[in-house]
Amino acid sequence: MRLEHRFTVPAPVPDVWAALLDPARVAPCMPGATLTGVDGRTFAGTVKVRLGPVTLLYKGTGEFTSVSEDVHAAVLKASGKDTRGNGTASATVSVTLAGEDGGTAVSVVTDLAVTGRPAQLGRGLISEVSGKIAGEFADCLAASLGTGEAEGVTSPEAGARPRLHAVPDEPIDLLETARVPVLKRVLPFALALAVLVFLLRRRRHR
Repeated sequence: MRLEHRFTVPAPVPDVWAALLDPARVAPCMPGATLTGVDGRTFAGTVKVRLGPVTLLYKGTGEFTSVSEDVHAAVLKASGKDTRGNGTASATVSVTLAGEDGGTAVSVVTDLAVTGRPAQLGRGLISEVSGKIAGEFADCLAASLGTGEAEGVTSPEAGARPRLHAVPDEPIDLLETARVPVLKRVLPFALALAVLVFLLRRRRHR
């Protein structure tokens, strides 16, 4: 699954670049993530994910496989497995920075593979959830640099994304995060169905 996101941080490119290459600064900005170790460009950590009453704990590792200082581009590969055997997740993340209006435009392309319970959300909802997580990450990154809020996260598929307000050190609740997108898709159908039932009942009483 390929996901694309873009956001702008009101800080110079060198500052944003240094922050993105530092796992200790990046991890606290990822909802549900905890950093457990760093060794050069390789790091280890956990990610807590909640699906309704079920909480999954992924343990895994990540590594910066490519870092191009001259063009401010990097590739990160990460993978993890739920400790109870309920699924796996792996991702290759390509990040590119560019100066824009005094700030830094961040482009992120993610090739994501998920198995187990989270995969049941489907591509559409995973895209919505990832957009909100990216928004939370962008705001946190901007705050850590002391430059205020980042501009809205966008993707080619759905334009601007609403923010996700995650609680630090708490699992990221995928169903709660996906609730609004689900309602937006189901509500028009439900309204149409209600109108149809009303019309049928009205005809019967005539």
